[in-house]
Amino acid sequence: MPSQLPEHAVVSLLKQCFEIPSCQAPQLRRHVFTRSSTRAVRPSASYIQHQQKCYYTQNKATYETETSPRTNSLGISLAHRQGRSQSPVFAQQQTRGYSQGSQLPERRFAVLGGGVTGLSSAHYLAQELPNAKVVVYESGDNLGGWLKSKYVNVKNGKILFEQGPRTLRPSTPASLVTLEMVEKLGLEDEVLLTSKNSDAAKNRFIYYPDHLVRMPGPGQDLYSMAWSVLTEPVFTGAFRAMLEVTRDPRPPSLEDESIASFTNRRFGGPQIGDNIVSAVIHGIYAGDIYQLSAKSIFRRLWDFEHQHGSVTEGAAVGMQSTMAKAKRDINYPETDISLRGRLKGASVYTFKEGIGQLSAALEASLRTNPNVEFKIGDRVTSVEYDTESDGISIKTALNQAPETYTQAISALSGKTLSTLTPSVLSLSSMHAVTVMVVNLYYSDPNILPERGFGYLIPRSIPFEQNPECALGVVFDSDAVQGQDTVPGTKVTVMLGGHWWDGFSSYPDEDEGAAMAKTVLRRHLKIDVEPDAVNVGLQKDCIPQYVVGHEKRMKAAHGELMQGFRGKLKVAGNSYMGVGLNDCVMAARDIVMAIKRGGGGGTGLESFKD
Repeated sequence: MPSQLPEHAVVSLLKQCFEIPSCQAPQLRRHVFTRSSTRAVRPSASYIQHQQKCYYTQNKATYETETSPRTNSLGISLAHRQGRSQSPVFAQQQTRGYSQGSQLPERRFAVLGGGVTGLSSAHYLAQELPNAKVVVYESGDNLGGWLKSKYVNVKNGKILFEQGPRTLRPSTPASLVTLEMVEKLGLEDEVLLTSKNSDAAKNRFIYYPDHLVRMPGPGQDLYSMAWSVLTEPVFTGAFRAMLEVTRDPRPPSLEDESIASFTNRRFGGPQIGDNIVSAVIHGIYAGDIYQLSAKSIFRRLWDFEHQHGSVTEGAAVGMQSTMAKAKRDINYPETDISLRGRLKGASVYTFKEGIGQLSAALEASLRTNPNVEFKIGDRVTSVEYDTESDGISIKTALNQAPETYTQAISALSGKTLSTLTPSVLSLSSMHAVTVMVVNLYYSDPNILPERGFGYLIPRSIPFEQNPECALGVVFDSDAVQGQDTVPGTKVTVMLGGHWWDGFSSYPDEDEGAAMAKTVLRRHLKIDVEPDAVNVGLQKDCIPQYVVGHEKRMKAAHGELMQGFRGKLKVAGNSYMGVGLNDCVMAARDIVMAIKRGGGGGTGLESFKD
């Protein structure tokens, strides 16, 4: 029988909430960062040859239209995957309406942004529409966006620092889309797993008010969890939270509210929100629970309350059916049985050369494709609907003469896109937070006082314990093992987020390093100098889904349809989830919609209902 401790009623519900990312919430209704200027992760020559061979094999198939007679669960043509030509009858159907010897009209797609969403969009376009021309625009000098893995030389070897996301969850419906991409790119042997039985999976901490508190979870006995809840101040209000099932549901007129308002209303006071939920949100969104939308970020809990009158009761009744429905709605792919077997016991996974190896593999694969072109270091300055061609006209800083495309996918932030066209004013109010990421390496492998994934810092911690505005600390050497050639301890300190909203300037690298070392000295009693430090300022890196987010996305869908007739689609972390899995799935869904019906949507259709 499940434990009925407050951990079961509160922490477990929050954990479940994030097992299906917020990006999937609207869909259920319908059916952090520096790679050096020299790329840190480069594919091998044999890998590139493998991709060239795959591309050659794939393009033996004839031109595919939006439908094909035999498809797998992703809708990918089996004839295309196996390198076989279509049947003569189907080929004749495809070319009906064209005179003998004439060619099918060329389809040209622009992808705006070369981060993981843009690269994923180009990947799926090249895979599903192999005769189409794809141009990827990236204003920076490198591709990959916030996926930034960097090797640093230290005494007797080298270590890997991550400036952005470092691990992926393998157990959600959206994650299966990413895993299928991993297989397509031939990265199965590069996968590194963190076991569910590891210290990193079992030990997660919150710092409050002046020490680390282990969160109840796997690997703890009932007595230890009960004692922690009874004696640790961070759990103040936990017993009131157990009465959540007795509280009245929200009024029907309430369309949205902040996370703080939601947790206060459901859990009987502000303590659970301020002490625990705010820490979780710091680790994912670097945001403020008093501004972020409960409807958008806690969508499943929001729906549970609406459907059952209680979050706890709704979780007990609807969790399994919700997961099954989510998988069904995204038509999730079947991954290779050996990879599934390996991931069954994994809490998270990454790659041997860091999470940036995924974007590097996408880039390498696309560069072997003669139909894909990259325009790097060329900033898009204008995006307009072209009436004459019924397409999209794009101007850049290096080429003011417009280029016209059949359709375009914008993987830029919503706010950036709003500056390129007057048609989507709803996106102009979107806000993103800035995070400083400080990686530190110590040659001593036993310098940490605890083993685990790391700790998060809630908004309620006294200022004297966190004047640096730290959000949390990741114990990288525990979270991922197998990427470094020398032993030691790696940690990452995250600073800023919503605490730095309104700042006109930020700490420089030396100041950031000093602040991070001070945090570790105060919180973990680490008073020795690190052997290596790497500092990166990730400006506007995490969009904030503030109250009213879904209403704004619905308005943006209407503006895109009116201004671009469905020829411009949007995907990325501004819209339906900030995680990497969210972004990959959004890119895939847009391309599959284009393939099925020519694509008359925006990527935001799920918000219009």
